[in-house]
Amino acid sequence: MSTRSVLIGHIGFLTPGNYPASDPLLGLEKTLQLLNYGEELGFNSAWVRQRHLEAGISSATAILAAATQRTSHIQLGTAVIPIGYESPYRLAEDLSTVDVLSRGRLNVGLSTGRPLHADLIGPLTFDGDWEKFDFSHDRVLRFRDNLRGSHLGDENTFIKTPFGPQRPRLHPHAKGLVDRIWYGAGSLRSAGWAGRNGFNLLIGNVTTGEETDEFFVAQSRQLETYRAAGGARCRVALGRVIVPFDSADAITRRRYSTYAAGRHERTLSPQGERRTLFARDIVGTSEQILEQLFADTILPDVSELRLELPYEFEDEEYRQIIHDFVTRIAPELGWSPSHAIRAAS
Repeated sequence: MSTRSVLIGHIGFLTPGNYPASDPLLGLEKTLQLLNYGEELGFNSAWVRQRHLEAGISSATAILAAATQRTSHIQLGTAVIPIGYESPYRLAEDLSTVDVLSRGRLNVGLSTGRPLHADLIGPLTFDGDWEKFDFSHDRVLRFRDNLRGSHLGDENTFIKTPFGPQRPRLHPHAKGLVDRIWYGAGSLRSAGWAGRNGFNLLIGNVTTGEETDEFFVAQSRQLETYRAAGGARCRVALGRVIVPFDSADAITRRRYSTYAAGRHERTLSPQGERRTLFARDIVGTSEQILEQLFADTILPDVSELRLELPYEFEDEEYRQIIHDFVTRIAPELGWSPSHAIRAAS
């Protein structure tokens, strides 16, 4: 067990936004209601995943635009948008609009590399020989440059508008959003790149095993690499799958335990050619969960913790999980509702 102290000042939760394929409105509405419920409970932030070809959130931008009108002070975030399918300019326009609507509450989490399902979606998204398309980190840098809102062209470049000639720039300009870009890193290379470029860091319960089979060793090295490369002054948010069942009934408790048991084998050794390492899901009573969290060697090195909700559960179960977490677990990690109040002020 770690002997270093844990002091979490910011808690968030990440929801997958699942829905029945036959009734997407039902699931999307419940997701929006869950974000609002998280705000009522005092969470500092609420994050959504973006997935394609699944019955889940395919447009984080659209769902968070709606969430800006359902919430008032909780921070909203994407964790993450695979930028490979996106235009760095159009995405900057869309997310700037969301940030303005939220009054400056948006956090943008991104990832790079060849996006998932590219063989199926690539021909539908790109023109020409998309196999040679640029899926590198440069797309994130282009996105950041667009967010800065600099004028396009030289000082003599003007465009005609209904309001007369104007210097062209991205609108709306969301002041401060450029400082709320997060990169989802899972390797030493990506962690170092994020640190050198001053991006905030998202780390979770999946990472790459490089010269080690131990999840926490690998993630600790990545965090050290990130901070040594320049990320020491940036924010780091740690994600863990945490499922407390204090207020759950006996049937639900068995369901949670069965879920975790079914995912345990993948945590025993590196998976696949990329040597993917998985952290164990943290399931049990609040006392059992706290024991495991205090043994987490990464937790003392961060001040922001993100509760990652499992994919397969129902809305009422998500509500029970985040309620138990914020009332029974977060306070024992040093967090208090006053942190959320200060963040909103």
